[in-house]
Parts: sequence; C-alpha cells; structure tokens
Amino acid sequence: MAEYKVKVTTGTMKHSGTIDHIYIILIGTDGQSERTELNNVGIDFITGKTGAYKVKTSSSLGKLLLVKVEKDPFLIFPEDEWYCSKIEVTTPEEEEILFPCYRWLSRGEFVELRGGKGVTFMEEDHPLLLNHRKKELELKKSSYKTLELAMKGLTEPGKKWKQIEDIKNIFQFKKTKMLEYVSEHWKEDDFFGYQFLNGTNPNVIKRCSKLPPNFPVTDEMVKPFLETGTTLEKEMEEGNIFLCDQKIMDGIPTRQKDGNPLYVAAGLCLFYKNPEGKLLPIAIQLYQQPSEQNPIFLPSDLETDWLLAKLFFRSSDLIQHQTLYHLLHTHYLAEVFTIATFRCLPTIHPLYKLLIPHFRYTLHINILVRKLLLSPGGALSESSLGVEGLMELMRRDLSQLTYSSLCLPENIKERGLESIPNFYYRDDALKLWNYLNEYATAMVDYYYTSDCDVMKDIELQEWVNEIFTHGFLENKRSGFPSCFNTIEEVAKFITMVIFRVSVQHAAVNNGQYDYNSWIPNGSLLLCKPPPAIKGQSSMQTVLETLPDVEDSVKIMSAARILSEKYTDVVLLGEFPEEHFDEPIPKEIIKVLQADLSYMKEEIAARNSELEMPYTYLNPDVVENSVTI
Repeated sequence: MAEYKVKVTTGTMKHSGTIDHIYIILIGTDGQSERTELNNVGIDFITGKTGAYKVKTSSSLGKLLLVKVEKDPFLIFPEDEWYCSKIEVTTPEEEEILFPCYRWLSRGEFVELRGGKGVTFMEEDHPLLLNHRKKELELKKSSYKTLELAMKGLTEPGKKWKQIEDIKNIFQFKKTKMLEYVSEHWKEDDFFGYQFLNGTNPNVIKRCSKLPPNFPVTDEMVKPFLETGTTLEKEMEEGNIFLCDQKIMDGIPTRQKDGNPLYVAAGLCLFYKNPEGKLLPIAIQLYQQPSEQNPIFLPSDLETDWLLAKLFFRSSDLIQHQTLYHLLHTHYLAEVFTIATFRCLPTIHPLYKLLIPHFRYTLHINILVRKLLLSPGGALSESSLGVEGLMELMRRDLSQLTYSSLCLPENIKERGLESIPNFYYRDDALKLWNYLNEYATAMVDYYYTSDCDVMKDIELQEWVNEIFTHGFLENKRSGFPSCFNTIEEVAKFITMVIFRVSVQHAAVNNGQYDYNSWIPNGSLLLCKPPPAIKGQSSMQTVLETLPDVEDSVKIMSAARILSEKYTDVVLLGEFPEEHFDEPIPKEIIKVLQADLSYMKEEIAARNSELEMPYTYLNPDVVENSVTI
C-alpha cells in the first residue's frame, strides 16, 4: 500500500471557492490511482485556503507525471465555478511536486496538470507526456482563435465588405445579447437616441431651449416628426428638445490612409422626446457651417442618406467618447490623481489610505494604453483623426474642462437632464455618487475636526495644488480648487476622484464591445465623405464609407480587449488590502458595502423589466480603479 499526500489551494479572488465535488486521479509511469474524491470533514475548497488530503494506491505509481482534476455538481445547486491555484503532491518516496493550475473549472470539466520543472519538446522522454503535450496544444489552438479573425482570408488588406450581414462573421467567437441587439436594431431611430443616454457616451447630450444660429432647423422641416398639433418652439419650451453639438471637432484635419483622405463630421443633432418617452433624432447637420453642400438630414430623407447621417454623427461621437470621455476624463485624470497621491501624501496619511485602493494598476494600464492604442497601428492612432488630430482634440477639451462637469449632480443639472425618462446611467450614477459622497464625508469628518485642520494640513494642500497645477494647468476659469478651505470641499473633491476612477470609468468602458464593435453603428474611421446632395446614396455607398475588413477587425479587437473581464478583479467597495486599523473607518466601509449590496438588488429588479437591461453600473461590475 502506497500513500500520496495532496495539498490543494483555492484562489484568493472573490467567489473562488466551491461546494461541488472535486476528484483527482494521479497518473504515473507505473499506473494510475483510482478516481478519488477530495473530501474532509467540514467544508472544502474555501477561498484562499489550502486543504490537505490523502490518496492511497496498492503500490507506487512510479514517477508521477500528471494530476487529473475533475469537478462534478453538488446535488441540484446552480453552477459554482472553482478557481484552483495549485496542487502539491508528496509521493511515498518523499518527493514534493508542484502542479500549477491557476484557472477556473466549471462543472463537467477536467484538467490534466503537468508538474515538475519546465521541459522543452526535445527533452520530453515519455510517450504519455508527448501525447498530453500534443492534445494540450490542439485544444488551445481550437479555443484561442487569432483575435483579428478566425476566418481564413478575411483580413486581406484593402478588402471591403460586400454586404452588412458579412460583418457578423467577426463576432462568431464572442457574442453578447447586447451586441446581437445592436446588430439587429442599429438602423432604428429610437435606438440611436437611446445610445446618447445609456450607451458608452452619455456625456454629451443636453436640453435645448434655443437653436444655435448655425443650425437653421425650421418648424416645417421637423413638423412631421413631432406630435400632431405641436410646434418645435413649443416643444423646446416644454423641455422636450435636446441637442448634441460636436463643434469641438470643427476644423481638426484628418489623416490619410494609403494616400486617400479619411473623413470625420463635426455635426449637430436635434432630438425629440416623444410622448412615449423615446428620444428620437429629428435633424442632423454634419458640419458646423450650413450651406447647400451641408444639408440638414431628416428621417424622411432617402433611407441610406439618413443612415449615413447617423453613421457619421455616431462615428464622431465614438471618437469623442474614446479620446475625451474615456481616455482623458478617466484614464489620464486617474493618472494625475495617482501621481499626486504618491508624491504628496505619505502612506500614513488618512487620505492616502482612503485613496490608494482606487489607484490599483492605473499607471500600468496607462502605459499599455499609450503603447497599444496611440502607437503606430493602434486603434486610436488609426482613427480618421490620427494621433495629431486626437492630441488637438484633447488640447481643446482640456482648455474648457470644468470642475462642475466632473461632479455628476452639477453636470446633470447644467445639461438640463434631471427629468428625462429612461436615463438609467443618470439614475445609477447619481445613486453611486451619493453613496461615495456619504462615505468620503464620513471619512474626512473622522480625521478632520474643523476647517482649520484642513487649512493647516500642508500635505493635503500640496496634493490638491499639484493636481490643479499639473492636471488642469492652473486654469482658474475651470473652477478646479488649488487649495482647500473646508471639510466639505475636501469631501466633495475626494468623491469626485473616487467616482471618476471607478463609476465613471465603468460607465464609459464596460459597454464598448456591446455598442462599438458593430461597425455600422459607428466607426473610428470613415473612408468616404458624407453626402453633399440628397437622394444619390445607396447601401453600396454605406459599405464604401465603412472601414475595410482589416480595419474593422482592429476596431472590434480593441473594443473587445477594453471590455474584457479578467480574474484579478477588485470591485467598488472591496478592500482586500487592509489600510485602516481603527474601528470607526472600518464601520464606515461596512456602511458603503451595505449600500452597494442593496443597490445590486435594486438594479436587478429594474433590469428584469427592461428590454435592454442597463448593467454597466451595477456594483457587481464596477471596479475600484482604472485597470483596463
């Protein structure tokens, strides 16, 4: 009789443990063990714990080659994935062998683990291991298709799409319900309007009480799209007309691709909230200065004219979203906050302890962003504007960025969006802002007993001044504070920082694959100019305007990478590293966690009644920091 001692370690991530049955088979040069359940008294496979077990065989198995791990369901309980970190086996000959795993296992799934030192193919000396090596690679090759396409010949340079339906071939290896919805409903006006409230860029639309002088929409133009008996003027007075103006992009030169210019709009779009609460586009002008060659497009125009107008407008919105509201307003601001915190606040400072969980991996991901998105060949550098155009766009935005625009309650009020229905981003984001503000206020109140304490804290003052100086270039018109005078000011600023690097980043990041992968719904680059004369376009014009297959795949790939989930996630309200030792801050953290837990239930109840659930600000998916 031989005895093998087995130690199994479960991962430390949330929900790594399982109540399912775990079995192993030890495989050696002289045979294999029986299929043995790993089962001690009490609960096994608890998150972050290591369990010790014994496997008995009639005789030694010889040199231990593989450990086969299987997972079967426990009674009728729902799926309960398990993250196995590693398995350590001590043989009867007292040899200790490490079998790394570091992966999730689902029910009915098994994995065969190799142990011992690294071995090249030339060094492999056992037929079983050679066969295992071959099967492992075959499985990986079938599972991990080249992201830029798993279809032979589809990425031929310059190859254009022949029909819209062909674009669906890109997504056969990763589909989401929302992506499929987008691909089916992208032509619909109410879905176009919905995206400006609940898509990846809910930051630009605002209530319109007076038309800009360079957008000469008349009552006669839009009357067919309004409720019978009303007028455009009346609907503006009642707060039912909304505007999105892309003037910030006006005049920025585009780049060339293969000697041909690319195109981008700097348009204006008028929306109408109808009696059913739907937000509908009723007029689009694609450039800032009206002229005969820059017509105002209407829903009653030729179908492909209207589709092209929406495509150009959404594509410019996508560039703004990626460059300004995602990259600049979350990633780069998070970097400013992070560096100022490292430079100005010692680790013992309470605000360092409060903020440091929200800067996890931020500098790392921003280095990758610069390398992967803005370097030659990157998704953003390949956009219609190119790197130089994007830099100009960011310069323009930074010069007019205001503190109030980053503080959500003021932002919503300034844009006149307090009462527009079906604005789930606003509803969820405001709740999270309020929870974070209560959390920040409680923490600041605990450590600062008076406004005088705030003014005397030279480290705190240096911190905010560094952010003002290096992040906002000492622009006093922006309203950003360069110093703090009150406890309330500190709490508000801390709220803004945490909200921006967690909630706001989730809002503009998490839906990218869903909304921005379907190229006809908006593209970072467009190859043909918008129609200057109505009535001459066709679906072929739309296909020629879209990027070619290769560039479409690059855009989709970037959206997929930016929306990808990974295992080492720390969600908002989770603090695996314990920085506070005092009881009161720990209780304040528990209050925040309880608020977030309740909000999860509220969102789940609401979403169960929606055709398109808004999930991007569920605390279950909002990370504590900018990590991707």
